[in-house]
Amino acid sequence: MIFINLPSSDLARTDKFYAALGFTKNETFSDANASSWMISETITVMLLHRDYFASFMAQGDAPTLDGKNREVLHALSADSREEVDQFVTRALAGGGSIYRESDEPFPGMYQAAVQDPDGHVWEIAWMSPEVMGEPS
Repeated sequence: MIFINLPSSDLARTDKFYAALGFTKNETFSDANASSWMISETITVMLLHRDYFASFMAQGDAPTLDGKNREVLHALSADSREEVDQFVTRALAGGGSIYRESDEPFPGMYQAAVQDPDGHVWEIAWMSPEVMGEPS
């Protein structure tokens, strides 16, 4: 299983974004300090209030929520081009913004990237079965 922990400045605003993406909130692991969202059966994103997130850090580290520094781009795969576009539409409806416009960097790959309200980037991409070497 994969648990992605991200700092948040406003959990209510963050909840709106992740709900709009269609992820499932896990109330068991959500409270005033944390909001747990299941992306799949094996991937969960934990949004932690900035101060609570900081309590897990060591060596003088501090959470960054300035939207200017990136250490990671979270990437998910889609089953179709349409799913990429729908993901972007839902992200915008949930209070997110475009990080990178939809494009086709090479034939058979279609991608886009959005930011959640705290500036965390989520990429979404579809690759045709032919490009991936799978029978269609």
